Amino acid sequence: MTKKWNVLVMMVLASSLVLSACSSKEDAAPTTPTKTEDPATPAPGDTTETGDQTDGLIKAADMSKNPATATNRKDTLVIGTVAPKGVFNPLFAETSYDVYVNRAIFDTFLQVQTDGTYKESLAEKIDVSTDGKVYTFHLKKGLKYSDGSPVTVKDYLFTLKMYLDKSYDGQSDVVSFNIKGGKEYHDGTSKDISGVKIIDDNTVEVTVTEADALTKANLGGIEFMPESYYGKAYKQGDLNGVKALNEKPVGSGQYKLSGYKAGQEVDLVANENFFNGAPKIKNVIFKTTTDQTNVSLLQSGETDMDNITVTEDNVEELKNIGFLDMNVLPTNGYGYIAINHKEKKFQDQRVRQALAYGLNRKDIVSGVYGKYADVINIPQSKVSWSYTDEGITHYDFDTAKAKSLLDEAGWKVGADGIREKDGEKFKINFSASADNPVVESLLPIMTKNYKELGIDVVAETLDFNAIMDKKTKGDYDMFFAAWGLTPDPDNTVYITKGAQNDYNYSNPKVDELMLKGKKELDIEKRKVIYKELYQELNKDLPIIYMYQRRDMWTVNGRAQGFDISPYKDFSYSLYNVALQQ
Repeated sequence: MTKKWNVLVMMVLASSLVLSACSSKEDAAPTTPTKTEDPATPAPGDTTETGDQTDGLIKAADMSKNPATATNRKDTLVIGTVAPKGVFNPLFAETSYDVYVNRAIFDTFLQVQTDGTYKESLAEKIDVSTDGKVYTFHLKKGLKYSDGSPVTVKDYLFTLKMYLDKSYDGQSDVVSFNIKGGKEYHDGTSKDISGVKIIDDNTVEVTVTEADALTKANLGGIEFMPESYYGKAYKQGDLNGVKALNEKPVGSGQYKLSGYKAGQEVDLVANENFFNGAPKIKNVIFKTTTDQTNVSLLQSGETDMDNITVTEDNVEELKNIGFLDMNVLPTNGYGYIAINHKEKKFQDQRVRQALAYGLNRKDIVSGVYGKYADVINIPQSKVSWSYTDEGITHYDFDTAKAKSLLDEAGWKVGADGIREKDGEKFKINFSASADNPVVESLLPIMTKNYKELGIDVVAETLDFNAIMDKKTKGDYDMFFAAWGLTPDPDNTVYITKGAQNDYNYSNPKVDELMLKGKKELDIEKRKVIYKELYQELNKDLPIIYMYQRRDMWTVNGRAQGFDISPYKDFSYSLYNVALQQ
């Protein structure tokens, strides 16, 4: 599917459908899958030394140090996280933190695995016609939602209708799935989707007009939302009633919502109707933490898990605490600085290149992550089969080159030292997320570097969710965030008017290559297409690419059963986690 693990810092909304954006802990978004090649990263549970970098699981050394605050919690797991926005609805979730909660509440036909492939979840099996245009999904029998009502494929059709509704303004692009009759439903010229045929309560047949590399995963990634509940709030052309239920979700997943305090915590309780059996831990709490508090809360036992910024100091501190397991693995995502192409000053490619050359990205990245992150120059993670460095400009820090490009673009230095063009001063309003170590490293270096170029940087500090609101409205010059990716490189982030394109960016060549890469089924041919795409995005620079880092999911050693990889985050395996006494 094509959504966003821009759950900005970032994340997979419609299961395999999304990219997500992330904040200080690397907020994220996904694209959908084909079978990927072995990313050559250590499996969870392995500890592998690779030069000066450590990947894999670093086991707790001394569980006797575990504080009573943690051990006295017999049936509750507390997960530290950036504050969710409270959008507990897979149609509209935008940040990784809401996506984590949604994945615990809702389920899909297919689910991603640790190697980036997909397997059946709610599906018993999936039949595909020889021409790849007809997909028959067989639902497991006897499934129930958390409210006890039966799960049927009619709910799948109902969810599809909401995604395809003309009033839908979320970040998934289900129209692009080419479901027969989908566009007619979207345009309001039909009350039904002709390509979706209900065979019986457990069988649905979906016909597409054109198949591509993502069709099976996209169709299998649609969440089941009960029509018996959400249908009362929905009418074609109006999703406002469904949005009103964002804080009152009902799904067929591992857990159900039991409480929500905005900015503080999200409370979940085990769904006894979950098809894999009731989760081993009865209660899960998502507790709001920051980079200033997350380590101390783990140490005191107030939280059991958090995504800690991976630095050499943090790794050593966590090791010394003794009772914490550390899962260190490459992030399937990347950090970046967003650029609003609606602003005239950013519409010249030479200006964007100057902003990349003129920013000491290496100092910024190493100042935060040390050896645990690398500067990148394309919008793709190195764990992806589509990654390339061939024909890629690295934009190494070069003030003279940046000045030359700005001169060429007509931005001349004025008497006050600030560049100007057509009566406009070159000023950048930077939306800075609070309590973000990357921003804390980035801002002083950016301000100094750009001042030397003749550019004035003015920063406004906001919380992450406020910046996401500004992003959605297009009310910004620049901000820092990160994308979380799905195993497949397809997404809508850089295509003209794409569902996740909040940069107002447009490049016909990028549009053409993205479409071509999606339609091609042969992975070797797709690699060639995406290499050309990344070379174009490297040259045109819709945003400033910053880094790919390591993630470090840190877990109290008593919590065992998580299944985590660069492609599969912790939320998929919550039901299987147990607290060892």
